[in-house]
Amino acid sequence: MRIAFSKMQGLGNDFVVINCVTQSYEPTPEQCRILSNRRFGIGCDQILLVQPSPHSAIDFYYRIFNQDGSEAEQCGNGARCIASFIHKQGLSGAQEITVGTRSGPIHLFLESATQVRVNMGIPRFQPAEIPFLAEQVSIKYTLMVDNTAFEIGVVSMGNPHAVLQVPQLKLEQVRNLGPRIESHSRFPNKVNVGFMHIVDSSHINLQVYERGAGETLACGTGACAAMAIGRNQGLLNETVIVTQPGGDLNINWEGEGFSLWMTGPAIWVFDGEIEI
Repeated sequence: MRIAFSKMQGLGNDFVVINCVTQSYEPTPEQCRILSNRRFGIGCDQILLVQPSPHSAIDFYYRIFNQDGSEAEQCGNGARCIASFIHKQGLSGAQEITVGTRSGPIHLFLESATQVRVNMGIPRFQPAEIPFLAEQVSIKYTLMVDNTAFEIGVVSMGNPHAVLQVPQLKLEQVRNLGPRIESHSRFPNKVNVGFMHIVDSSHINLQVYERGAGETLACGTGACAAMAIGRNQGLLNETVIVTQPGGDLNINWEGEGFSLWMTGPAIWVFDGEIEI
């Protein structure tokens, strides 16, 4: 069978986006590995599906598959691309779109053809909701990795995140420590790992080792998680610029009990078809 797709990216976090409203398709883990391979397939960090919604209050359903075939609960950069894709495909002309995900509905606001604002929901810090094995909630936890103690914050932005504050970003640390924390036994469903350098209270630098995808140029939920954890620890202002290797996101969060907002680009690259 031939599948039509669009290649899109948000800050270099790139996606194969598939319209499953007008065609029927769900990738197997092996197909995910082939489609995402940059030498033998199309090449991407994640594969995104737009499906019909079974609920009247939700416009579309949105699914995320990692390179290894695992299905993720949420993807912030992908959510922005989904909003732009829905509009470009003519599936909806609305500027405000509600999509369902494995972690619940999110609300997308198309500010322009290439700029999208997303209501990412309320950050969840309870260990059981992440999930993270801990006796009680805390703004910081000690995590032992190879007999070394690291201070981390943990949060769910619809998917699990651990964030370490570091004095400077070192790619070697991301590549070596990221996979060890990703698969740490205290994270039953594994975890996305963020390395955060605070420039000042309104600006942070961030590198994320993504669960199931590895090192990427940007992670939308990772940016939201870093902001939420930094603000929860009293280190950040209500609005923060998060700089990642692929570019900047604007994150706004009033604090506990409020939804967190993310604004950033969603860029179409090309359309194509591939034989499955």
